[in-house]
Amino acid sequence: MPVLPKPLFVLRTSWQTARMARRLQRGNTAVAAQQQTLRRLLEKFAVTVYGRDLGIHSGMTYAEFRGRVPLRDHAQLTPYFDRIRRGDADILWPGECRWQAQTAGTTGIPKWLPVTPESLAHFDEAETAALMYHSIRAGHAGVFRGRHLSLERSLALTPLKLRRSSNSTPPIATAVTVALTPKWGATQLAEPGTAISEMTDWPTKIGAIIERTLRLDITLISGLPNWLLVFAEQLQKRAANEKLPAETLKAVWPKLECLMHYGIPVGPFYDQLRRAAGPGVVFHEIYSTAEALIAAQDAEPGSGLRLIEDAGVFYEFLPLEEYHESLPLSLGAKALSMDQVRTGEDYVLVLTTPAGLCRYILGDVIRFISIEPPRLILIGRTDLRLNSFEENVTEKDLTDSLTAVCQRHNWTITNFHVAPLFSSSLIGQSRGRHEWWIELQPGTAETPTGPILAAKLDGELQNRSAGYAVKRQRGPIEPPVVRLVIPGFFAHWMRHQGKWGGHEKMPRCRGDRTIAAEFSAIACFNAD
Repeated sequence: MPVLPKPLFVLRTSWQTARMARRLQRGNTAVAAQQQTLRRLLEKFAVTVYGRDLGIHSGMTYAEFRGRVPLRDHAQLTPYFDRIRRGDADILWPGECRWQAQTAGTTGIPKWLPVTPESLAHFDEAETAALMYHSIRAGHAGVFRGRHLSLERSLALTPLKLRRSSNSTPPIATAVTVALTPKWGATQLAEPGTAISEMTDWPTKIGAIIERTLRLDITLISGLPNWLLVFAEQLQKRAANEKLPAETLKAVWPKLECLMHYGIPVGPFYDQLRRAAGPGVVFHEIYSTAEALIAAQDAEPGSGLRLIEDAGVFYEFLPLEEYHESLPLSLGAKALSMDQVRTGEDYVLVLTTPAGLCRYILGDVIRFISIEPPRLILIGRTDLRLNSFEENVTEKDLTDSLTAVCQRHNWTITNFHVAPLFSSSLIGQSRGRHEWWIELQPGTAETPTGPILAAKLDGELQNRSAGYAVKRQRGPIEPPVVRLVIPGFFAHWMRHQGKWGGHEKMPRCRGDRTIAAEFSAIACFNAD
């Protein structure tokens, strides 16, 4: 596609924004869009090895699909992945899989994923929708007048060795970025370019980004909230050294209008980000994974993220209370489609995608805020929650509790992690408490002690989590303990783990003491 002159490009995006706004005003089209998506996907799965193994056929009803096709996680698909990597065709998706990608591995070992032209088209369409949602909220397409800067490392797509003739066209290596830059707008919008984006050394990468973009017209910046703060600090230092306005990101880039965030809850970092961004910069949240771009903000904060229901991915929702990590065959029949879900219930998200992932357990837990239109919030992950004492505390419960306590006292959070701490019981009952590892920014007017913060967190979490409250009042959970660590503690641990940079996330909690034990080995904290 030829590159449009900038005025024509902005005119096109203005038309797309208006078109998207009209579509969103039609009311709830999610159910019909999802039914159509499933029909198209089943036509593809019917001619694959996986589809034949499971009896998938074109035209099968959702009831047949739900009753016949099991839920699968990444490990259970490994035999099929291995065949794809050997170059076999028609395994999970029709034809040969040309590309592969690898996730960051936030909660464990990085995962291998197949990538197809259709899955790339999904991201392109969903990225367009997410950007248009912001333009609709703003009431104009001004964000497309400048450049869009992503701090996220590109999801590099490497070519697979295929069993093709010598006359065949070789696969082309490419990349999917989380800059939310659709393919049609990459030339006009995308920064900082592939070479810098794929740098693995974070300090070097930050320096290269600043060098390239300091005097550009940036209208949108995207990244994980914590790394956006790190970047903002370095950018302001560089701008000040060059005698440029440097008080905020807005001062450096006067036309900056959108700060797009994802990956982790923004709550603990909101106040700092607001100060760093500057006046008039709108926060815009998206929900994106390596497997799919799922939802984006289309309304004010607190309204949830709107499910992108018509970009080629079929969604199902397994009630969290039904979830079992062994994924027995009977579990598939308990998943629900879009027309069966309710607000206020927690669901494990299940994806069927044009990359060949069929009824794939993503591992995320979501909750619908509204059904018409479908808006949701991310609660956490199935493997990142506290349930050692049957309290069923989610990552969101913990994050919201700490954020609320700190905001009331003007304490600023740098990072935190929560783990179970077990104690012995003469009657064999599992007893213990939650152990919070917290790093606050120094220099606050009122510096808390561990016991004071523990008491406030205990009360706040009881107000937010009924399961925790019951176990605290009647059961085996004792008052929590807080380890206030020295500044730089979490950064030291993340560097040691090779997790330092713009796409890495700190697990907020675990049901075991894997991370807490490592913390204990290097800890220097003030519990009093």
